[in-house]
Amino acid sequence: MSEEPNQPSAAAAMPDRLSIDPRSPFHDAAVFERDVGIRLNGKERFDVSEYCISEGWIKVPVGRKVDRKGQPLLIKLSGTVEAFYK
Repeated sequence: MSEEPNQPSAAAAMPDRLSIDPRSPFHDAAVFERDVGIRLNGKERFDVSEYCISEGWIKVPVGRKVDRKGQPLLIKLSGTVEAFYK
């Protein structure tokens, strides 16, 4: 069996929880070397800031609203979460 170049290896499996914020303990820069896709309830989302597959939620920004530190306000959406490499 030869491994296809577009398929991630077993060592490069998607983490259960991932955040795009570098200050988060769930941020992993090595994962972002490739394009990451997220589906919630079968629909691909392009605005995901953080996800957790085992708990079944994603966090997305609420429009242009920001907190007092200038970070976007996030809401949590629940459902079936799928993470994949594009």
